[in-house]
Amino acid sequence: MPTTAVRFGVLGAARITPTALLKPAARHPEARVDVVAARHLSRAVDYATRHHIPRVVEGYEAVVSDPSVDAVYVPLPNSHHAEWTLAALEAGKHVLCEKPFTANAAEAGAVADAADRAGLVVMEAFHYRYHPMARRMRQIVDDGELGQVGHIEAWLCAPIPNKSDIRYRADLAGGAMMDMGSYVVHWARLLGREEPTVVSASAKLHSPEVDRAMDAELVFPSGHTATVHCSMWSKRVLHLSARVTGDRGELRAVNPIAPHTAGWLTVRSGGRSRREFPSRRPTYAYQLDAFCDAVLRDGPVLTPPADAVANMTVIDAVYRAAQMRPRGARTPGKEPPP
Repeated sequence: MPTTAVRFGVLGAARITPTALLKPAARHPEARVDVVAARHLSRAVDYATRHHIPRVVEGYEAVVSDPSVDAVYVPLPNSHHAEWTLAALEAGKHVLCEKPFTANAAEAGAVADAADRAGLVVMEAFHYRYHPMARRMRQIVDDGELGQVGHIEAWLCAPIPNKSDIRYRADLAGGAMMDMGSYVVHWARLLGREEPTVVSASAKLHSPEVDRAMDAELVFPSGHTATVHCSMWSKRVLHLSARVTGDRGELRAVNPIAPHTAGWLTVRSGGRSRREFPSRRPTYAYQLDAFCDAVLRDGPVLTPPADAVANMTVIDAVYRAAQMRPRGARTPGKEPPP
């Protein structure tokens, strides 16, 4: 176990890695990124050169088995998350895995069981959850300022015009609900404070197996409801927000996914309205704080495997309600682009 810094190995040359890990780690006294591998060695070499990663190895297994690596970052296509998180746990590594945690709830359950057996830190990278704005959203609901919650609505709609993007690939567990939708489901669960049941869902399709947009209606055990909207390509060009309506007030969160860029909260209660502006420190920096604290000092993890199982359970149910199959294991012979 490291005593001063968590040494990361990175799987793949993903676009998200510089923002999600490399830049925060460069400024963090307890984190460093030591090694990267990609499906093709030349791509890994180029990636390491551009992003100042000291070492390159050939193949993901070489990262996972590297004795100098404490934690593995998994930003691979969704269909590969379970496989390589399990491999990392088997090798005794902590894991920071990008959302969605796995392709479906069954895979998430298998990873959760393995994490329990290993006694290692496994965190789903819902970076927004570690930012003070998420804590404040939940606090406003918990404190009763809005009264009894009646309805929650969440939107995450952002265009992805490149139809060759892996998020449009069924064999890699793509789809709007898997990408944008994982956030809106998580927001609904955070603010609803219970695990919901899916009442109905409606998809707009990119292909017979891939949704480009999804709307779903949820109900919580206490009777309050939620509506979630997500899209990669629809008439809703850009909409990033959440709203909680209670019998004594309303909370609106603008850009809860990246509040450090341009986000705020508006609270209307007791005949008054106010606006709160969050910290402008990046969500990913807070997430790395929490991960290092968990590895080095047994600090709390807000997005553990059990939470991921609950989120994936809702996502699976949304697909079924929309008359679609939940995402499955990747198709043999179908691999991500180099």
